[in-house]
Amino acid sequence: MADTLDNLAVWLSTPHQAMIEIAHDIGYRHIVLDVEHGLFDLEALDRILALGKALGMTMHAKVLGPEAIPIQQALDMGADSVIIPHIGDVEHARRVTASAKYPTLGTRSFSGTRPARYGGVKPEYYDNENAKTRCYPMIESAAALKDVEAILALPTVDGLFVGPSDLSLDSGRGAYRNTDADKADLRKIAQAAEKAGKPWIMPAWSRAERAFAKELGASLMVVADEYGSIWTGLEDAAKP
Repeated sequence: MADTLDNLAVWLSTPHQAMIEIAHDIGYRHIVLDVEHGLFDLEALDRILALGKALGMTMHAKVLGPEAIPIQQALDMGADSVIIPHIGDVEHARRVTASAKYPTLGTRSFSGTRPARYGGVKPEYYDNENAKTRCYPMIESAAALKDVEAILALPTVDGLFVGPSDLSLDSGRGAYRNTDADKADLRKIAQAAEKAGKPWIMPAWSRAERAFAKELGASLMVVADEYGSIWTGLEDAAKP
């Protein structure tokens, strides 16, 4: 995988319009919106997705939870992908990810909003949306890791998003420290994704994590987060 800004992403926890514009001007083309842990109400989410789309950026929404309504709301507002947290085993993944795809592939409900250009649609619209929008369940539990190959085989799943911190906690290892056991989990995920021919996304905050994710063939790495960028900038400014 080439190490360019095309496959690096910025993580936002608030509807920070200026940060999206700055990231765009630097050359980033992917934004991850952390709706689950962040400060996005529906109006703010709609506004920030519209801005990112207008700038030509790929907008990934980590939704509020593994339920139909938050998944559909993000897609109705124009998110290019939904990242779904708190996925359990393959049967849980099957039920939840169905909400990201229209019938007959899934169970997503139609809304004449931004993706439909606020009106009626042609018959091919539904298949086109199924192909265009991406559904990335998170592998952040021991149950999901155990069933990772079966989850990747689901037709409603387009790839995976790794949650290393929660995966380490749920596996009984405590805080994520990028240990050999953590790396073994990532290798298992990467190998399963390669076998399925589907991409996987990795939060890679450190240089070491970034090098390892690149070695394993991650299609997208999240390398900068909003709070961390502010912290680093303020800390650097305070140096003599």
